[in-house]
Amino acid sequence: MADLFATPQSVSSLNQKIKSLIEATFLNVLVEGEVSNLTCHNSGHYYFSIKDSQSAIKCVLFRGNVASGLNFELKNTQKVQIIGHISVYAPRGEYQIICSKIMLAGQGAEEFEKMKVRLSAKGYFDSSHKKALPKFPKKIALITSNTGAALQDMLRVAMMRWQCIKIVNYDTLVQGVEASRDIARNIKRADSLFGSHEAFDVIIIARGGGSTEDLWAFNQEEVAEAIFEARTPVVSAIGHEIDYVISDFVADMRAPTPSAAMEMILPDSNTWLLYLDELYESLDSAFKHHIEALEKEITHLGFLLGSLSFDTRLKNREREIEDLKKIFTHKMEQFLESKKIDTLALKFEVASNEFIKDKEKQLHEISLMLRGKNLTKLCENGYAQILYEGKPIDIEKLDKDSHIEIVSTKALLKAVVEDRLPNF
Repeated sequence: MADLFATPQSVSSLNQKIKSLIEATFLNVLVEGEVSNLTCHNSGHYYFSIKDSQSAIKCVLFRGNVASGLNFELKNTQKVQIIGHISVYAPRGEYQIICSKIMLAGQGAEEFEKMKVRLSAKGYFDSSHKKALPKFPKKIALITSNTGAALQDMLRVAMMRWQCIKIVNYDTLVQGVEASRDIARNIKRADSLFGSHEAFDVIIIARGGGSTEDLWAFNQEEVAEAIFEARTPVVSAIGHEIDYVISDFVADMRAPTPSAAMEMILPDSNTWLLYLDELYESLDSAFKHHIEALEKEITHLGFLLGSLSFDTRLKNREREIEDLKKIFTHKMEQFLESKKIDTLALKFEVASNEFIKDKEKQLHEISLMLRGKNLTKLCENGYAQILYEGKPIDIEKLDKDSHIEIVSTKALLKAVVEDRLPNF
C-alpha cells in the first residue's frame, strides 16, 4: 500500500515509467484477433483495432512498413495475426501495437513454408554450400545479446571444455522489429575480418528459448542472406531442440541449444589430455624398442669389425698353432707309449720341446715382422711406402730424377729424386 505521507509523483512521471516498463517488456509480440475500426489515413498510415470476444487493443501500421508488412487488402472483420511491439503514448496514457507485419490467420506458418521453398530454390539450403568447421577453433564470434542467458551458458560450457579459445560477443538485438537487421549487420561485421590475422574461425548466432514471435527475427530473409554469403562457417543455435527457424537450414551447422553449440564445435580438453598421455606412452615404448634394436645392431657390427682386424686374425692363428701343438704332443706320447722305448721317448721329448721352442721363436719373430710391416701401424709412427712405377722399391735402387710416389693410409704424394748422395 502506498505511503499516504510520501511525496506524490506527477501523472507524466508515472506515465513515463509505465511507458519504459511496457516498451522494454513487449519488444516483440504476435497477436491474433479480428480487425475493427479500420481507417486508412491520407498519410498512408493504417489505424485500426484488433479484438476478440472480451478485449481490444489499438494498432497502427505506418506507411514505411506497408510495402513489406502487408501483402493483402486489409478489411474489417478479417481474422489476422500481427507481429509488432507495444508503444505507449505518454500524454494520454494510451498504448498500442506498432505493427511490422500483418498476416491473415494461419498465414504465419504459411509464410514460413513459403520462405523455405523460396530460399531452397535459391540454393541457400544446399549441402554443397556448407562449410566445414575447424576441429580446433581458436577464435569464435558470438552474435547474441549481452544480457541474455544464452551468452552465459555458452561461456560456461566453453571454459569447461576448451580454454585455449578467444571469444568475442557482438551485442545484438535478438527480438523485436530491428532484430533481424541487427543480426544480419553483426554477421557481416564478424565475417568482414575473414582472411586477416584477426579473422574468426566460427560465427555462432544464438538465442535462448521463446515463443514463435520471439524467434521470428531468425526467420527473416535478410538474416538468411547474411548467413549464406558469409565466408566464415556459421552455426545457428536458436531456442530449444524442438524449435526450428530459417537460419537453422541456411547455417553450416544447426545446434539444438546455445550451450550445445559450444559442445559441438569445441573439443573436450579432458579427452585430449587422456589421448596425449596414451600417445606419449606409445611413443616412449616405440622409441625404447628402436634404441634396443640399434644397440644390438651396433654390437653385431662391432663383432664383425673385430673379427676382420689384424690383431684378431693373428690371435686366431696363434690359437690354431697351440691346438696343433697339443695334437702333436698327444700323438707323440701315444707313439712312444706304443714302442715302449722310455729313453728314446725322453730324448724325443727333449728334442720335440727344442723343436717347438724354435718354432715358437720363429712364430714370435714372424709376428713381430708382420706387426712391423702393418701399414696402418707404420703410418701411425710416421712411416710411409715409396713406390716406383706403382711398385715398392728399395731406396738404394733409385737414381736422380726418378719419379716416385710416397704413400700412407691417409695421403698420396708424387715426388722427383733431386739428388743422390754417396752411400753412408
